[in-house]
Amino acid sequence: MAKKAKQTTHGTPAVLALERAGVAYTPHAYEHDPASPLSYGLEAAAALGADPAAVLKTLVADVDGRLVVGIVPVDASLDLKALARAVGGKRATMAAPAAAQRATGYVVGGISPLGQKQRHPTVLDEAAGSRERVYVSGGRRGLDVSLAPADLLRLTDGVLAPIART
Repeated sequence: MAKKAKQTTHGTPAVLALERAGVAYTPHAYEHDPASPLSYGLEAAAALGADPAAVLKTLVADVDGRLVVGIVPVDASLDLKALARAVGGKRATMAAPAAAQRATGYVVGGISPLGQKQRHPTVLDEAAGSRERVYVSGGRRGLDVSLAPADLLRLTDGVLAPIART
């Protein structure tokens, strides 16, 4: 019996979700350096030669006892009060890394807003919504995907709100 040809897909749940939905995207693989002094997101922006404001990080927060995903540029911080307001909550704290990994199915530094194990309310910083394309994690360290913000919002059932702080 002949072996199947090796697939060219990157095979992560995020990439598979994009393919199932028929969304136009571009994978961008780079060599992740565990010794890099940069944050995961800034390392990705530098490796891809991309504007850090267009490269987004996916953060998981606990808002009044439920997990919420906030997506902001890698050169900004997540405004937890703004995130809580955006989902009708009062108080937000960053989720513990182990809780974020369990809930999403991804490791820290490779958490994608796409293809998560469980669906969570998702908020995309409003500045990212006006870009033609944004980069988000493709589901592992060393892989980003670029896509239209409208597609990102549609696939995550996300909303736009001013949640980034520079």
